Amino acid sequence: MAKMKKKIKRYCPYCKAHKEHTVERAKKRKASELTWGQRQFRRVTAGYGGYPRPLPSGAKMHTRSNGGYRARMFELVD
Repeated sequence: MAKMKKKIKRYCPYCKAHKEHTVERAKKRKASELTWGQRQFRRVTAGYGGYPRPLPSGAKMHTRSNGGYRARMFELVD
């Protein structure tokens, strides 16, 4: 994971000036149960059928963070 600054100077639309904002890494949100793929998966795995595709075996794939950042607009430092 790459290092990032804790505070960054950005434009604040409420103050209409550049101010220091505290920055946090954006987290991945919980996947929705209402998407078509998840509904299909629940329908296929219901009952005695089992898993719809071969279970993955071997080493796990690693995930990379996409580096999305979120600035908290209301925590301004003067």
